[in-house]
Amino acid sequence: MPATPPQPRRTVAIILLDRIVAFGTTARRVLTGRDDVSRATWVAVIAAFGVLVATAVSVIGLLRTPEKLTPVTLDAPPSVEQVGTPSTGTPRAQARPAASSPAAPAPPPPASATAVPTTAGASTRPTPTGTTASPTPTPLNADFAIADNALLSYGAAVTISNPGSVPVPQWTLTVTLPRESLRVSAVEGARVSRDGAVWTFVPDGSAGQVPGSASVRVAFRVNGSPAAAAPEACAIDGAACTGLPH
Repeated sequence: MPATPPQPRRTVAIILLDRIVAFGTTARRVLTGRDDVSRATWVAVIAAFGVLVATAVSVIGLLRTPEKLTPVTLDAPPSVEQVGTPSTGTPRAQARPAASSPAAPAPPPPASATAVPTTAGASTRPTPTGTTASPTPTPLNADFAIADNALLSYGAAVTISNPGSVPVPQWTLTVTLPRESLRVSAVEGARVSRDGAVWTFVPDGSAGQVPGSASVRVAFRVNGSPAAAAPEACAIDGAACTGLPH
């Protein structure tokens, strides 16, 4: 038995034409078989048929001229660098910053801002924060005077003055008598010690402090023969006293 020849392949255009012909035949049979078909129905059928024909013509035209079809552009697959894990702290889609131009050098300072050179010998050690240097006390003055004379003794007083404003808590008064046989007693306002004929007086605790612009008084009695018994020297912190008899 001879083999049946293969049927020719039907294209999309042939299928659409067959559908249009079938639709027109069916519509004619339906409409011609009814007597009460109105004009509006005929108009609707004709319009639908026209739309179908126009669609078929457009499709057939596109199929015959495929070069007029707009090609669909597919996105390129991501590269290996984009698929990999992005670096820490840097978003994948962040744009790389543009290279910036080098910063311009700062202008030189004006002539008035020239640094003053440090004077030779000046101390460069910084002063501790919150520390104030204590003022220097002013040297004291002393005035010697004989208060009263007796048969075998005489009374003496030394007034120690502070001409400055800073109190002086420590001082040393020395009185040199002409002989070692003379004795000092009844001392008031100080403590006394002896080294031969030299008698040394120092403050008696806080009561002996000399306030600023004030004075303190040291009194004592010299016992012995009154003949030539006046002090030969008197000094306060090494400075000679005033008022010594000549």
